[in-house]
Amino acid sequence: MATHATAEDVEAVVERVEAAGGEAFVSRGVSRVIIGLVGDVDRFETLNLGGLPSVQSVTRISAKYKLVSREHHAERSTVYVGGVPIGPDTVTLIAGPCAVETPEQTLEAARMAQSAGAVLLRGGAYKPRTSPYAFQGLGELGLKILADVRAETGLPVVTEVVAAHDVEMVARYADMLQIGTRNMSNFGLLQAAGEAGKPVLLKRGMNATIEEWLMAAEYIAQRGNLDIVLCERGIRTFETATRNTLDISAVPVVQRLSHLPVMIDPSHSGGRRDLVLPLSRAAIAVGADGVLVDVHPKPEEALCDGPQALMTEDLRRLSAELDDLTAVVGRRLSTWWNRRLLAG
Repeated sequence: MATHATAEDVEAVVERVEAAGGEAFVSRGVSRVIIGLVGDVDRFETLNLGGLPSVQSVTRISAKYKLVSREHHAERSTVYVGGVPIGPDTVTLIAGPCAVETPEQTLEAARMAQSAGAVLLRGGAYKPRTSPYAFQGLGELGLKILADVRAETGLPVVTEVVAAHDVEMVARYADMLQIGTRNMSNFGLLQAAGEAGKPVLLKRGMNATIEEWLMAAEYIAQRGNLDIVLCERGIRTFETATRNTLDISAVPVVQRLSHLPVMIDPSHSGGRRDLVLPLSRAAIAVGADGVLVDVHPKPEEALCDGPQALMTEDLRRLSAELDDLTAVVGRRLSTWWNRRLLAG
């Protein structure tokens, strides 16, 4: 639909499609509305949909993932989270503690992240773990801590949701919903996140192909949400030297197939602090739209993933190298937003 399309214009298209026995799914992004049609495509072509008010174009999409495909949206998209852009013009740093443990730990980690140029705060209130005996997160208390830290620092919050029935509650606190690797194929959760009205960070499943990853994004988009950021966080291979195997080639491959932004998580892919910086270099060099890193003031005391969490000196080096590399690849680091927050 054209950018000036009214609700009545959209409804007119939906009514005509449904009258012809088809289904119409309305997906809304920041700057556009797309209506996906399912049914007898040959019959749709007789409806003269292009002649309806505010219909900009009608395109038959051959890709399995219709809404997230570049086949229907050639230009790469920018997703805004609390006003912060993630897209092809910038490199965005998201940082914070893997798990929210205490108000003090979370605020200190947020300050560390912000001083390094992070413009979004990540932190887990819910932690899906391999072992049922491992720390599972603080739940709603953790969400409240994140909201308090956001009020203190100005950093918008990215946090994970692990169950469809929790989406509404988590969305009340978060600026962006994260779907983790273990839930990439939780289709009920994907659909609920698509209906929540918040941007979504979708991590690649540890055993997922790129097509499966994009199809998971399609579940979100098909429920009306086009504000999706993809995150490559390493896949499971035969190699045991690292926690996961970072598929760095996934960035250019996905950017060719999809208009969605693509980030890298060097913390969970490498699983070691000393690997975060070199993997971040690779991410920026290959064209990633941002990096997502773990930060902790006392990693040796962390309840979750301490060995991969960055400390102050690590963050200084990461910040300096991101500045240099971002300029080399012709982008700008999203620190302009951070400077604005720090200035009050």
